[in-house]
Amino acid sequence: MNEIMKNSQDSSTTTQVLDEGALVKVEGVSKKFCRSLKKSLWYGVQDLGREMTGKRNSGEEALRKDEFWAVKDVSFELKRGECIGIIGHNGAGKSTLLKVLNGLIKPDQGKVTMRGRVGALIELGAGFNPILTGRENIYINGQVLGFSRQEIHKKFDEIVEFAEIEEFIDMPVQNYSSGMRVRLGFSVAAQMEPDVLILDEVLAVGDIGFQIKCLNRIHELLQKTAFIFVSHSMPAVARVCSLGMLMDKGCSAFVSLDISQVIDAYHNAFNTGATVVMGSGEAEIQSILINGAQREAPSAVPFGGNIQIQMRVKINFNCKQLRARLSVWNQDQRPIFEVASENFQYFTWNNDTEEVLLTIDIEELRISRGKYVISVSIVDAETMRILCLIDNALSFVMGSYLPTSSAYYHPARWSIIRK
Repeated sequence: MNEIMKNSQDSSTTTQVLDEGALVKVEGVSKKFCRSLKKSLWYGVQDLGREMTGKRNSGEEALRKDEFWAVKDVSFELKRGECIGIIGHNGAGKSTLLKVLNGLIKPDQGKVTMRGRVGALIELGAGFNPILTGRENIYINGQVLGFSRQEIHKKFDEIVEFAEIEEFIDMPVQNYSSGMRVRLGFSVAAQMEPDVLILDEVLAVGDIGFQIKCLNRIHELLQKTAFIFVSHSMPAVARVCSLGMLMDKGCSAFVSLDISQVIDAYHNAFNTGATVVMGSGEAEIQSILINGAQREAPSAVPFGGNIQIQMRVKINFNCKQLRARLSVWNQDQRPIFEVASENFQYFTWNNDTEEVLLTIDIEELRISRGKYVISVSIVDAETMRILCLIDNALSFVMGSYLPTSSAYYHPARWSIIRK
């Protein structure tokens, strides 16, 4: 098996047989870039000259003008059967780190050790020759991964079947849709069963059927492969990854064996966003409180606790009945539940006064921990026309309980009969 060692002092490739220990070992990896193209070229010439003359940098290297650290002092280890989820906002350094791990760019500091065959899908269509057919690209990509032509031939039918492109396998890849290219790229990387598989937003393109297919294949490979998984889909990260790393400004801001804690840290790094008011304006929500407080800071709610929401509503519209709707959204902007009345209907009242105070008591909340936002709306009950809608009106943070990637806990009566 190949052991590829990439660092600022030695970029040579050695071959060893290594059966135990970490398949991926990242030690203090840093990579810097320059904002100016001209200076970047000049700095590159200087660095190349230093390497040719045997001069090496020691310790902390100072940044030159217009330089910045895209990745700074990142370290982690990954064994067979483990999957690390690397998350962070756009520009946090995730893609740069993956390119360093895959050997596409060289780190300025630190060392990366990869053991075994390494497969990567870090950019849509990366590694494909657009003028060659899908069939030809399968053989080329398989050989890049270190597999012989005979091994690729044995897997060829499985690759094509998984990618679902049988009718287009002899068509140039440049004519493939984005979904077809990502299906083919993932199929080659996954069906050849490498020791290390690097995936960047592989589930961002493609229909729900293919996404489920990918997740199932990842679970099949987990026993014999080490995965590096990058995604902005927190449900996918929670479902696949056994540990996580949050990146911020190129650094590993938070690393944990509990992936739910890393996801919480990711979400807590973002504001809930600005309040948006929409609708015809014929109703006005003059004030809104959660547990007696305004929106300035998220309200803390313990697991199983209660929430009280109070809305002062002014009506500037002559209609018979009005209806209030209240929706709760999670950190991924997915709807978690709709607040109904006690008879599981929307709350409706007669429009017989200009101003009302609505009080909504939500009892014994059993949703998973994290930050949530609430949207409220007032509509004409007969025509369903929106009179006032406030998106992101309130927010609250749910306290921790049992670790889970699910949105909701539901109690049940359990029993057991021992025989």
